[in-house]
Amino acid sequence: MEPREGPPPSASVLSLPGRIVVALTVGAVAVGVLFHLGMVFLYVAPSNTLTKEHATAVNDYIYPEFEQNWKLFAPDPLQQNVHIEARAQVAAADGGQQTTGWVDLTAADVSAMRHNPLPSHVNQNELRRAWGYYTDTHNDQEQATAGQGSQLSADYLQRIVRDRFGSHLDGGTVVRVQVRCATTPVPQPSWVAGASATTTQFRVLPWWVVGTGSSPVGASS
Repeated sequence: MEPREGPPPSASVLSLPGRIVVALTVGAVAVGVLFHLGMVFLYVAPSNTLTKEHATAVNDYIYPEFEQNWKLFAPDPLQQNVHIEARAQVAAADGGQQTTGWVDLTAADVSAMRHNPLPSHVNQNELRRAWGYYTDTHNDQEQATAGQGSQLSADYLQRIVRDRFGSHLDGGTVVRVQVRCATTPVPQPSWVAGASATTTQFRVLPWWVVGTGSSPVGASS
């Protein structure tokens, strides 16, 4: 059979039901994109009558996956390397339990992005923004400061860590996970007087029981 010459087939050659399906699909995608852009616009727009009236609906849509921030343009940009690490407690079939070492989840994301011209949104932002959301809604004693938003941020962070480990690990079942944040100041240039120390500081959260959807429980260690 000789290859077909001429322009590629257009939508006009589709049957009527096919054209209806294509039109409905394009329309649904367009509506979805416009709705998303509209909600993001309302979230970042200055406070006004419209944003105040629909604040609850907008926040419910934006948080936690689409939360926005303007730190890149702040007068004092972030000057720290922040790495989120986690470990898991695994229950074996014989009833024994073991605890994994600390796993640098941020380093895994950075490795996935390195030399990748089109890094995924998950690797770039998911874990970083989840941690920022958690710290914005909890104080240094891990006490909630934003009501329902605090619970949502804790559940979101737990879900990400749980998914990274999976439900089964080293031949056992993951029953608890724990998160810590390792923060290291970015070294200042050698010519800057009084350069800040670069000692890493750790913020260790209590253990989370996997699958309970609860806030951290138990003492950190």
